[in-house]
Amino acid sequence: MTLDLVLLAASLALLLFTAKYFVEGVSGIATALGVPEIVIGMTVVAFGTSAPELVVNTLSAARGETALAFGNIAGSCLLNVGFVLAITAILRPLRVAPSIITREIPMLIVASLALLVLSHDRLLNQSVEADSWGRSDGLILLLLFSIFLYYTARDAVDASATTDPFLEEIQEDAERNRATRPLWQLIAMTIAGLAGLSLGAQWTVEFAVHIALGLGVSQAVVGLTIVSLGTTLPELSTCIIAARRGNSDIALGNIVGSNILNLLGIGGIVSSIRAVPIPAGGHEDLLFLTVLTVVLLPIAIRSGRTITRGEGAVLLTAFTGYMGWRIAASL
Repeated sequence: MTLDLVLLAASLALLLFTAKYFVEGVSGIATALGVPEIVIGMTVVAFGTSAPELVVNTLSAARGETALAFGNIAGSCLLNVGFVLAITAILRPLRVAPSIITREIPMLIVASLALLVLSHDRLLNQSVEADSWGRSDGLILLLLFSIFLYYTARDAVDASATTDPFLEEIQEDAERNRATRPLWQLIAMTIAGLAGLSLGAQWTVEFAVHIALGLGVSQAVVGLTIVSLGTTLPELSTCIIAARRGNSDIALGNIVGSNILNLLGIGGIVSSIRAVPIPAGGHEDLLFLTVLTVVLLPIAIRSGRTITRGEGAVLLTAFTGYMGWRIAASL
């Protein structure tokens, strides 16, 4: 068991390490081909920062380990709001830009509600034997994600987009990944990064399944906790750095944008590959995620559009309490 935990940690480290080089390589190639930076930021960089979740969940679905994929999607989103956002707000109160309130958080609420509704097949159709996210559900999620990308892109070409922290973050990410190397090096980095991501994902899924069997818990719980924590580390480090630099509005945009990508983009891709049955406790996970997401809107609006340290502590307490109950109930 100890060896499996060490190997899982090494696999997650490989995922995070190679994702950086994959994003830099692909972004550099796109820049060299003349693709606008805002387009690179909204596609390559956005998906690249969630590359660990994307490859792990896609491979899990392809191998039939759908409970692990479900747990990682739900767990990453819960960690982003209940842990990453909470810790960041405790370190420094988070300023909330108007665009986050009018565009990102409402879309995140729609995404959470959509997944919650789509997970209740038996409630909507009594002839269905089990609840799951099917391929049609995946297409719905991808359609919603496309709508979000459309409106974000429309705002990006607006002159007022320069004051939009969410779009500023996209622009800054793209600029950091601007091509500074010869094309052959960028291609080599992309290939090596993709190989590392594939290998890291394969090992992550394999060792996560071994740990679940060894502990006698479901794959969903392992995905909800250990794997999610590992794949969410980039968001945690990025938000803490942004908050310390005083860019707390960008930190919040990163958290909300990551959750939208996880729920609609990755959730849509995974369920389009293979139907994802809702595991035991899955409905509760989605309900708690929806509650946290809905509560986030009034929290963001009150107190002068600032998420205070006290509110961060409340979110962290609620998250810790729920995860403690969830783990205890699975044993």
